[in-house]
Parts: sequence; C-alpha cells; structure tokens
Amino acid sequence: MFLFPRIRHHIRGNPPVGSQSLKRDDMNVIAIIILVALLGEFVLHLTADMLNLRALREELPESFQGFYDADRYRQSQRYLRINTRFGWLCAVVNLVLVLMAWFLKGFPLLDQWVRNLHMGSIMNGLIYIGILVLAKAILQLPFSLYSTFVIEEHFGFNKTTWGTYALDLIKAALLSIVLGGILLSGVLAFFEYTGSNAWWYCWMGVTAFMLLVHYIAPAWILPLFNKFEALEDGELKDAIFNYARSIDFPLKNVMVMDGSRRSGKSNAFFTGFGSYKRIVLFDTLIERHSISELVAVLAHEMGHYKKKHILQQMLIGIAHTGIMFFLLSVFISHKGLFDAFFMQSASVYSGIIFFGMLYNPVEFFMGLLFQILSRKNEYEADKFAVETTGDPKPMADALKKLSVHNLSNLLPHRFYVFLNYSHPPVLDRIRAIS
Repeated sequence: MFLFPRIRHHIRGNPPVGSQSLKRDDMNVIAIIILVALLGEFVLHLTADMLNLRALREELPESFQGFYDADRYRQSQRYLRINTRFGWLCAVVNLVLVLMAWFLKGFPLLDQWVRNLHMGSIMNGLIYIGILVLAKAILQLPFSLYSTFVIEEHFGFNKTTWGTYALDLIKAALLSIVLGGILLSGVLAFFEYTGSNAWWYCWMGVTAFMLLVHYIAPAWILPLFNKFEALEDGELKDAIFNYARSIDFPLKNVMVMDGSRRSGKSNAFFTGFGSYKRIVLFDTLIERHSISELVAVLAHEMGHYKKKHILQQMLIGIAHTGIMFFLLSVFISHKGLFDAFFMQSASVYSGIIFFGMLYNPVEFFMGLLFQILSRKNEYEADKFAVETTGDPKPMADALKKLSVHNLSNLLPHRFYVFLNYSHPPVLDRIRAIS
C-alpha cells in the first residue's frame, strides 16, 4: 500500500524508492493511456456527431403535427448542424492546445517559473493551477462569445447584453477564486501534511464543502446571476399548491427566474435541500405554457424528489468523489505520472492536474453509467407526473412545446444519445407516457 510519507519525500524532488518506482516503460504506458484516451474520446464523439447528423429526416414526426411548422422544423435541423460543426472546431482547438502544452513541455516550464517565486507549496499550487484554469478560460472565451452573440443570436435565443455577459464573467471568476481557492487550498494541504489519511480527509472535506455550497446556493449564489421572485398569487399558484398537497409534497414556495434576461429558451429545475429547497420556473416557461402543462412540469420535478432521485444522485456523487481521491492517493506517488509530462520535479499540485488527465477514461465510463441512470430517472419522474395528475396530455404537450421552442433534435441517433443525453429523447418520453 502506498503511504503519504513517501509521497512527501517524492515531492521534494527525489523519486520514490523500492517497489513504488516506475520504470521508463511504465512511464510510456501512462503517457500512451492518456494519449489514447484523449484521441479515443475525440473520435467517439466525432463519430456520434456524424451519425447524429445522418439521422436527420425531412419528415416531421406525426406526434408533432400541429406543434412544429415546416419552416421551424427545418430551422431546428440547421441549428443542430451549425452547433455540431462549431463543436467540432472547439474540440479540435482544445485537443491541439492540450497536446501542444504537453509535448512542447509547457507544464514543466510553468512549474519551474512557479517554483522560482518561492511562495511555498500551497501557494505554488494555487498559482500553478490558477494559471492553467485562467489560460483555458481565456482560450475558450472567443468560442463562448461566438456561440452566444452569433449562433444563439441568429436563431433568436440570445437576450444577453454585452454588459450582462461581462458582469457574469466577473462574478463567475470571483466565485471561482473564492470558493475554488478555499477548496483547492484544503486539498493541497491535506495531501501535503496529513500522510496516508490524505485521501480520506479530502473526501470528507470536499463532501462537506459541496453539501454546504449546494445548501446555500439557492439563497446566496444563484441570485448573483439571476433574479428570483416568488410566484404571484393566482390560478397558477393555487393549482400548483393544490397538487403539492395532493401528493404530500412539502412545498413552501415556487420561484420564478428571469431566464428571459439571457435566453429565449425555457426550463424548470429543482435545487437545494432542507429549508433552502426550491422549485424554479423560467419566466419564459410560464409565458408559453398552460396551467395544466406547468403543473405537469412541476409534477415531474416533484417526482424526482418523491422518488429520491436527488438523494440517490447525491450519494452516488459522494461515492464517486471518494473513489477519485483514493485513486489520486495511489497515482500521485508514481514518478511515471510526472515523467509522462516531462516534469523534472514532482509536486502535489502538478500531480492533481496529471491525474485528472489519467482519470479521464474512468470519468468517461462512469459518466455513461450516470447518464443511463439519469435517463431511467427521467422516465420515472414522467410516469409519476402522469399518474398523480391523472392525465398524460399536459405532460406530453409540455414536452412538445419545450422541444419546439428550444429547437431540440427530435430524432437523435441512438449512439449519440448513449454518449451525450442525460434525458431520454423527447419522442421516447412521449411514447412512454402515452
């Protein structure tokens, strides 16, 4: 078993000894695994995208007659094609930049510069990882701007002003610095100073931190970006609370979010827990749906709660975090992980970055399992909504209207769904409740 006292010995610049050390061949294996994973995931998603485009059909599905007109249906397919091809450009640029940073030895160059600051291991880690995160954000900014102010604008979705966009960036950056800095400092300190129990302390600390953030987010974080107001008294509020009482759901209020401030798209979601538990409706959703359809949408969200899907996902996420930190505790002590990136000196902070790349295949396959479970949960929430409201039509109509307004793809390829969808395709959902 790998012990952290040896990790600290390794971090000070000396290679692990005895059975801990990896040979050059092992280092090559680690590098090959990471490279194959990067290229393999790229090829898989490219293949899925091409299959998804080939699956497009000119004929409008019969169940959407009267919801989609011919022009808007063709527009939804143009939207898919443009976003898919733009996604290819983003993916290629991202892959090239990662490979350049790797094989042009950008990681060791940055590490040497950070070490020359002589700021101490924790501060070095914050600076090193902070620079990488900042560089990624800056490189992604032009693509985000084009997506928002060109593609989304062209299809009538974007409502974001340049001022709102800039303010959102500043707020998100400040939150990342404060919350991310606190979290990262704790992880670095645990791995630096707590020996063989580091992964356990990290698991408990990060879990507690994320639960706290999840608890306070509805009241303290989300309002930094959007305005939330309690649903006004009236027929809609009465219908929602009458339904909530009928299923014994502890509903205190329903919040309306000014989603129209940024996008013309519609949605609803459940967030938080305990006294900060909230169900949120976009204002765009309220504008476009009947009362019975809105009750059906909220019945779906309440179904997730009643079926314990939210608790289930939280427990799975906690277990996933524990597995990740345990594996990190194993691989962060291997010299081969650092050799794979041409590092002359090892450190906790660079080990976290490199382990993240090595962990990608595990993350990929676990993500597929999570999505399978998520799709199953969506079917269950749909069924719950239909059974408790007593009528499948409002739920089906709500799904159809959401698909039309959001220009959703009605006929995604099965392989694309398998790789990317956390929700079942809309036609499958409608068939399941009909």
